[in-house]
Amino acid sequence: MNDILVRLEKSKFRNSFKLSEKDINYIKEKGINKIREHAYDFVNKRLAPFDIKNDGKQTPFRGHPVFVAQHATATCCRGCLYKWHKIEKGRDLSKDEVDYIVNLIMSWIYKKII
Repeated sequence: MNDILVRLEKSKFRNSFKLSEKDINYIKEKGINKIREHAYDFVNKRLAPFDIKNDGKQTPFRGHPVFVAQHATATCCRGCLYKWHKIEKGRDLSKDEVDYIVNLIMSWIYKKII
């Protein structure tokens, strides 16, 4: 997990994403377990299905700390998932892949709030 986070940090685009004060306050207010639940919900609904109608545009850049983390970790769309993580398009994501994505998102968030 650390290896991919280090590679992502070397990308000028991926490294440009930061949690806002509002995001950090939201995490503190809701708690990290609730944020993890949100991450699972977003990934399962917006990324896991094989047929995503608006792939490449389904993840907003702001509005929730998980969205920011998805862009920072290249887990925002199936194209980025393939480019950075070699997870193919055209099929449903497995439970292990969803777990990997959520754990990566949460690892990025932990690093930013500690």
